[in-house]
Amino acid sequence: MNADSQEGRPSLAEDQVGLVVEVFRMLADATRVQVLWALVDRELSVNDLAGYIGKPAPSVSQHLAKLRMARLVSTRRAGTTIYYSLENEHVRQLVVDAVHNAEHAGPGVPPHHRGDAVRELPAHRTGTAE
Repeated sequence: MNADSQEGRPSLAEDQVGLVVEVFRMLADATRVQVLWALVDRELSVNDLAGYIGKPAPSVSQHLAKLRMARLVSTRRAGTTIYYSLENEHVRQLVVDAVHNAEHAGPGVPPHHRGDAVRELPAHRTGTAE
């Protein structure tokens, strides 16, 4: 395989590279990764997310604002409550793949290959609040 020939794969425009870098920068924070993982299969409010990941609601809210600005999460209002969910299927797949890739760093067969994962790849649901 010749690394110099990338026929069929155009180079990325600088502005697109910048957006990709921003996505990875958002993923370079443990709290944001926990927030995104919590949202893989459901939408949650700030308070629900805070309870789920064990962080104060104001801190979670700040992280959600950054994730929203990076277009990784979106919101839905129901009365006075705002629910957060992943922006799209690509974000969901990115988060799931990153977690599954991290599982390969440990010894033995990763949980997602054994079927006894604490949290297997969930079926994607939209429009549900828990």
